[in-house]
Amino acid sequence: MAHGNEELGHGHSVAAWSAVITAILGVTVLTLGVCLPLDSLTIVGSVITAISVFLGPVLAKLGYGVKGTK
Repeated sequence: MAHGNEELGHGHSVAAWSAVITAILGVTVLTLGVCLPLDSLTIVGSVITAISVFLGPVLAKLGYGVKGTK
C-alpha cells in the first residue's frame, strides 16, 4: 500500500533512538548479570531497562519526538 508523499516518521527522532539505545544497553547489562550470576548487574540492568520504557514518551513531550519542536 502506498501512503503517498506523507512521511510517517517511524521512530526517526531523538526520543525514539534514545529509548531504543537505552533499552538495548539495559538488556545487555541484564543478560550479563544473569549469565554471570551477579545480582548487582541484574539489578542495574533491570533499572536501565525500566527507565527506557519512560524515556521515549518523556523526551517526546519535551519536544524531541517526530513532530517535536527540537
